[in-house]
Amino acid sequence: MSAVKPSLRSRLLWHVVLALAVTWALGSLLVIGVASYFLGLAFDRSLLDDAHALAAHVRLENDRLVFDLSPTEMQMVLFDQRDTLYFAIFGPDGALVAGHAGLRPTPLSADQDHDFANVRLHGRTLHAVSLRRHRPFLFTVVMAQTTASRSELLQRLLTYSVVPQLLLLIFLAWWLRRIIGRDLQPLSELQAVVNQRDASDLMPVPQELSEDAGSRDVQRLGSAINSLLARLGASLQAQREFTGNVAHELRTPLAGIRAQVGFALAQNAPEIWREQLQGIARSEARASHQVDQLLALARADEASGILTPVPVALDVLVRDLLIRYLPRADAAGIDLGALGLDSRHTVWADTALVEGMLTNLLDNALRYGRAAVQPQVTVALERLHSGIALSVTDNGPGLSQDEVHQLLRRGAQGVAGRQLGTGAGLGLAIVGRYAELLGASLALMPAADGPGLCAQVLFKPAPDITDLNHA
Repeated sequence: MSAVKPSLRSRLLWHVVLALAVTWALGSLLVIGVASYFLGLAFDRSLLDDAHALAAHVRLENDRLVFDLSPTEMQMVLFDQRDTLYFAIFGPDGALVAGHAGLRPTPLSADQDHDFANVRLHGRTLHAVSLRRHRPFLFTVVMAQTTASRSELLQRLLTYSVVPQLLLLIFLAWWLRRIIGRDLQPLSELQAVVNQRDASDLMPVPQELSEDAGSRDVQRLGSAINSLLARLGASLQAQREFTGNVAHELRTPLAGIRAQVGFALAQNAPEIWREQLQGIARSEARASHQVDQLLALARADEASGILTPVPVALDVLVRDLLIRYLPRADAAGIDLGALGLDSRHTVWADTALVEGMLTNLLDNALRYGRAAVQPQVTVALERLHSGIALSVTDNGPGLSQDEVHQLLRRGAQGVAGRQLGTGAGLGLAIVGRYAELLGASLALMPAADGPGLCAQVLFKPAPDITDLNHA
């Protein structure tokens, strides 16, 4: 069983307070160090001044060093409310002139006139200064002091500096907890709204939840969730359309197959069985074609966000596809021709989508063009000022103006299509969707020479592929 993870609020508070606590600790250590250093300088300077004051009262009488302060005067000079002061004066031979014999001077180098050190006297630690005087005669003064005032002053300084900072740290932690909780409240509300949704509710989350938030991150999260819900809604809608289209389009051929099977089973003549089997094969081919078209539309909807057009040699692609369609056109007695394939035409496109577009246009043209007396289908490439046009023209029955406006919808068929009883009305819808994905445009217009229909796709021109390879 996995451990319960802390909340985002707790993690943020912990990281911020930890950083503040470390900063406070380092700052306190720095304050202690700086305060101790400067306090030491101040007390050492005072101790050195006292040593100079005592040295001023040392004189020479009859070749002997004499200290001329009385005990009363010494109490006035060495008076301190908190600490006890001790002194000792030594001659050049190290003999004690006055003061405490237990104090000994610190060894001084030739270039030193004084030095500070900690010494022990009567079981107590003292801070002492050794002062050496050369003029008018050589002697050494040792001045020592207890450290109670130093310790007390340093303790008071720490109390009045560190404790308020600690209280401030506690206040900051409380304030941060409130602020972080308030800033994360929109996330909690967003979570509550999402948790209350069922699987079928893909409506956008209320915009005010993210707009009222004080952070752009929460606003971007709300927008990202709404964008995801929109994509999920579009995906589910596409799935529903695909399912509905499959159910609708396959109902007719499957019903025909069932009727043909029932009729064939009721007969005993082999020729009738053969005829019905041929009809079943045609129905199956029609159903397979419709399923392929429905799948093509579904794949087009899925590819809308990931498709990246590249330069495609349109003339080469059209030539290869026409070669594959020539046997079918010859079998149907249709004159399949091409124009403009002798020039290089490079467009921004996707090879699979262009093949799908041209396949559907040729299927439509061959299906409806065979109704003409002399059926003819022409595929043409032409460079226009607005792009490169791929057109497929037949001389079949054509379309009326009303049919042209309606025919790009899924499942829509013209009068000729309904009369022929073939197709599902998806071919031009696939071509239109593919053109939209590629940034191209599809237009339907009457054929230029007599009856028929011209379906034209206008592509964006691209640099020639051979030029890109040389570059």
